[in-house]
Amino acid sequence: MGVVENHLEIVSCLPPEKIFKAFVLEADFLLPKIVPHIFESCDVLEGDGGPGTLKKITFAEGSKFKHAKHRVDLIDKEKFIYHYTWVEGELLSLHHYEKISYEVKIECGPDGGSIFKNNTKYHTRGDIHIAEEELKEDNEKIFGLFKAIEGHVLAHPESYY
Repeated sequence: MGVVENHLEIVSCLPPEKIFKAFVLEADFLLPKIVPHIFESCDVLEGDGGPGTLKKITFAEGSKFKHAKHRVDLIDKEKFIYHYTWVEGELLSLHHYEKISYEVKIECGPDGGSIFKNNTKYHTRGDIHIAEEELKEDNEKIFGLFKAIEGHVLAHPESYY
């Protein structure tokens, strides 16, 4: 098994607590609402949202993938840290991944904003090479989701006081 890492940083005008609330704590509700062309639903299969929680993500009709299962590995609401692992779904078998782990940390940024840091670890079966273009595309998808959530928070400040 090999591990390929991919890093992404995004600067936001929003403070860490608002981004964490929307991107982590409310993502299961928000994503199907604000990007329904990507996500149909996000459902908790077992657990209370903390470590060990298993979630099923159902993608919108027409997507390349039908579903994914994510496991929450760590959530720290005070330090704005969230780790989760994609443990099941078509993407894993299609690309010969054993799993994909995400480590999200949101830090204080300039002028009261924040810096969203994402470290993705692709755990491959065998010695599989991941093209640089694929890593770039994955970062673009994360960036797009982040900006959609950021836009939602900016449009609904009353929900994120």
